[in-house]
Amino acid sequence: MSEPNSAIANLSRSLFARSGISWGFVGVLAFSLTVPLTRVAVDDGAMSPVFAGAARTVVAAVLAAVTLLATRARLPKGSQWWRIAVVAAGIVVAFPLLTSFALRSAPASHGAVVIALLPAATAVAAVIRTGERPGCSFWVAAGAGAIATLAFATVQGGGIGGAHSAGLLLTAAVVAAAVGYAEGGLLARELGAWQVICWALVVASPVMVPTTILSLVQDPPAASPTEWAAFAYLAVMSTFLGYIAWYRVLSIGPMAQVSQIQLTQPVMSIAWAVLLLGEQLTWPTVVGALAVVVCALTAVRSRARPATARTHSTTASRPRLTR
Repeated sequence: MSEPNSAIANLSRSLFARSGISWGFVGVLAFSLTVPLTRVAVDDGAMSPVFAGAARTVVAAVLAAVTLLATRARLPKGSQWWRIAVVAAGIVVAFPLLTSFALRSAPASHGAVVIALLPAATAVAAVIRTGERPGCSFWVAAGAGAIATLAFATVQGGGIGGAHSAGLLLTAAVVAAAVGYAEGGLLARELGAWQVICWALVVASPVMVPTTILSLVQDPPAASPTEWAAFAYLAVMSTFLGYIAWYRVLSIGPMAQVSQIQLTQPVMSIAWAVLLLGEQLTWPTVVGALAVVVCALTAVRSRARPATARTHSTTASRPRLTR
């Protein structure tokens, strides 16, 4: 390749990488309100955890079905259906239901502490599933980020204590989401980011629609307008639009690195608490937030080593968020 062409290619990769990082922050921004608004929706029995977790996916599935029909999206083929089912089980069924049950008894701060482990879990799932081999600098940055995030969320939340059952449910939710992220990131390279979440929502509908109806009959919601507004956000942003942005950045990859953008989620959640709930912003909060952001950016920008394991056939066809 000639020198001008090489310079153009490098510039193109750089712009694509920056665009991918931007999509990642858009997705995390959408997710940053998930835990506190789930807590609002299920607080004081306004909605049952089953309804809050299932009905939000039904609303998102309606949006997804309309999108697929309007765009005449092509059908997945062969094993792609099974892989979509894995995504659906992880992030459409398990994650919203498990977090809804957990946050009925646990405070939102406790949920933020446990879910802060999601970037590390996603990195492990990506390494296992794709054969990516992040360098030592990544693991150091990711480990430091996980520690900083846990410390940050723990200090802000007043400790890590809480109901053991809620902690187990949240941990299971993290594992389910990490698997769904890794598989969905691979599928997004084949089908497209928005297609993956749309098909996952549609595939989960035969389970979630009857679940929603049953929960309505057994425990009808008695929610206020504020609680319904929280539910609407969870359905449209947390369960639909946020995943479109997130799967886009995961499809660019490497997933182990870009997943660390989510380390900033507790920081954003605290910022929302300051802006919307009037909580006090202290210097430890500022210092902790900066430490988390630095670790996240370092992990994202770390250079990956060549993979020795077999990776998906389309992995090499996409640019990477490396320098």
